[in-house]
Amino acid sequence: MNTTRDWEKPIRRLELLMRLKSFPVAFKLLENKEDMGKIPFIRRMKHKSTLCQLINLVRNFDWTLGADLDDFMSPMCPSIIGLTDIPEYMKDGTFRSIVWTKNRADGKKYENGVPRIPPGKYEALIMAPLVYNPFDPDIVLIYANPAQMMLLINSLQFEDYEVMQFFCVGESSCSDAIARCYLTGKPSLTIPCYGERRYGHAQDDELAMALPSGIIDKALKGMEALYRRGIRYPISYAGAETDIAAQFPAAYSAGNRSAGLNRNPHRLLLGVTGSIGTGKSTVAKMLEELGAPMIDFDVLSRFVVEPGKPAYQDIVSFFGEQVLAEDKTLDREKLREIVFRDMEKRKKLESYTHPRIGEAYSEQVEQLSKEKDQVIIQVVIPLLIETHMQAMFDHLLMVYAPEEVQLKRLMERDHISEELALKIIRSQMSVEEKKGYCDLVVDNSGSLEETRRQVKEVWKKLQEIQKARLENK
Repeated sequence: MNTTRDWEKPIRRLELLMRLKSFPVAFKLLENKEDMGKIPFIRRMKHKSTLCQLINLVRNFDWTLGADLDDFMSPMCPSIIGLTDIPEYMKDGTFRSIVWTKNRADGKKYENGVPRIPPGKYEALIMAPLVYNPFDPDIVLIYANPAQMMLLINSLQFEDYEVMQFFCVGESSCSDAIARCYLTGKPSLTIPCYGERRYGHAQDDELAMALPSGIIDKALKGMEALYRRGIRYPISYAGAETDIAAQFPAAYSAGNRSAGLNRNPHRLLLGVTGSIGTGKSTVAKMLEELGAPMIDFDVLSRFVVEPGKPAYQDIVSFFGEQVLAEDKTLDREKLREIVFRDMEKRKKLESYTHPRIGEAYSEQVEQLSKEKDQVIIQVVIPLLIETHMQAMFDHLLMVYAPEEVQLKRLMERDHISEELALKIIRSQMSVEEKKGYCDLVVDNSGSLEETRRQVKEVWKKLQEIQKARLENK
């Protein structure tokens, strides 16, 4: 049984980012039990088992297992995953009333509340650690602690947000994860039940989630995006009795940073962004020719690290004189190679430069506002989205080019290897992801004439927006 894709890379990355203790489990139901023989290294138990025992052997012992109806010790487990119907003594509540409910009436309500895959379609199941590419799974089972699960939920909600609903029938928690995921096509989180802890060895701090296999990439993409924003596992403690303002993500203070700049109806602040090699400077120059004065954060970033300035002193103190050229100015190429290979050092550099750039930016905005009664100011910031500066602007313009165009331009412009160029490009948020944040987009992958046509359309729209703001002030 072949896979349609390589599962190893995304699963290994997911394991790393979540710090998982056990393997994500590939879970698949088979319509024909003879198909179990097509799975390499598959094992069959020599005694009757429970479903949670089998899951434990897969996720903790990295076994590849198959089972059909005859391999289970009671109809409870196979009835949940559609291999059989439940017998009458379960349907009428007798079974549950022996231990789990006060009487048969409650037991019947309990049984009716347990989600089950309808019987008749499937004859067997197969499970294996997904990282080994055993087969294309229907769902993926992940066991993790509450903090890890919260990160996974946040990752799934990052794009196309929706509130997630989770359930708990009590005992038979596998129905809440596996069966509910099959029936709804949505991720399903549950608290492992008594049986799963006793027989399946789920630990006291573990939760279980079943995910449709088709959303693994969505989860990983969201987790990568959150990681770049500082949301990671393990979660560091800020301290209950300390001033935690500095520990909050930058977005929480974005409103305060921007309050003094974007409330003037006589000026419109346009944030211009894009990834490296997309042609931000080209588009910005065209807008400038049409009448939009430009503030370029790249220019400001050079200004604030000139010798003698505070940011310069901080950088040399932290990185050492290895990042200086012979004339004692910063060697930006040396510094870039260091920080683009190390995310923590990049963040350290940004902590030195960003506050000083912000001060210089504010001064320029105020100066340009004094020079003209009505002005559209464009502010070119390559990492606008990554540094959570969206709230500082009235509108955002994305200069777009696909990754293959970025790569070619960067290699030609900076005379660097494809490997380094690719690392630089992928150290930033992808152009496809950035597009979702911007209400204006210029595709700069074609001819200059086509780019100029789009820029003129954007300029006309901005003028209309500013006119309407002034009329409604």
